[in-house]
Amino acid sequence: MQPVTESNGFVTRCTLGEGDLRFAVKDTLDIVGFPTRAGCPALAANPAAEQHADVVATLLGQKCILTGKTTLHELAFGVTGINPWGGTPVNPLFPDLIPGGSSSGSAAVVAAGEVDFALGTDTGGSVRMPAACCGILGLKPTYGALSRAGVMPSQSSLDCVGIFAREPDVLRNVLTRLALPVDAPLHRMPAIGFIPSALISIDSLLLNFLAQADLQPRQAELPLLGDAHRAGLTLISHENWQAFKTLLIDDRVSADVATRIRAGAGIDARALEAAEAIRRTFTAQVDAQLAKTPLLALATLPELPPTLEEAQDPLSVVNLTRLVRPFNLSGHPALTLPAGTLDGRPVALQLVAAKGHEGLLVQAAEWLSERRRR
Repeated sequence: MQPVTESNGFVTRCTLGEGDLRFAVKDTLDIVGFPTRAGCPALAANPAAEQHADVVATLLGQKCILTGKTTLHELAFGVTGINPWGGTPVNPLFPDLIPGGSSSGSAAVVAAGEVDFALGTDTGGSVRMPAACCGILGLKPTYGALSRAGVMPSQSSLDCVGIFAREPDVLRNVLTRLALPVDAPLHRMPAIGFIPSALISIDSLLLNFLAQADLQPRQAELPLLGDAHRAGLTLISHENWQAFKTLLIDDRVSADVATRIRAGAGIDARALEAAEAIRRTFTAQVDAQLAKTPLLALATLPELPPTLEEAQDPLSVVNLTRLVRPFNLSGHPALTLPAGTLDGRPVALQLVAAKGHEGLLVQAAEWLSERRRR
């Protein structure tokens, strides 16, 4: 077989062998011979990378075939995936809706079946949110579990390389190749704590989804969930100012993204200290809940994904990350999986586990997917 795979202008010819997996990567990860441009005109003249990002090099050594780089929300700093310069990927299953950001292209090529899996990055929900919008699986591992060497920006206290797939067995396969093995499939699900935090209609759908799998989760709470979201916004704003302020010397960064980058200049030491204090307290709070139930469940998005037209108003998307961003702050692994639709728009369930237990999330996704097929 001599497939030709095309994704955002990068074409390769390759022979697939038994066990090979095709994958694509977000254009914030370095690929030898190609510039890393992060969907931004200010980086259009970047030189070609001289070595692969660590995680890409590992996958290439584990029978994975790279098919291309994918578009994204400019500088990975946005939640809609809309990019007038690099192009806005079409959401394959829900074409009127946003593909989600920032790893929009990676989610879209997986949802379209162009690849077996794709890599994105998740600083404030940027894997889980587009996965939820596109109706697929998205995994953010424990902070630091996968190397960020060769990933833009080079420094981040929040960002993780994450994985998109259509089926949980592919996630299992990819994690194993990345030396994060997953234990044998579950015979029964561990106890789950459910955190009501989205629109009532969304929470009701998710509880029904779990009930159809004969699961009766305990009610749980994370009182600092909103504070953790805001603290994460403070830190990403500060860190993106440090990473990208030199790009603002002219108008080659779009006005919306440039405005948000500049907002980071005003974050002082006191604000950073307060955000770090919330990080410590919220992390302990999540750990305490996970000591009661090995899994926490909540909505991935607090509202239904907007249409492309609705998302033209920036105020309409401000809160879409408020349930995913907190777990970037705490560093816990989190996974999103499709759970149904409301009014023709996708609804996704987010599962959270203890640090180092991303394998349990994949096992849980396998368990739930198997029961959904029955």
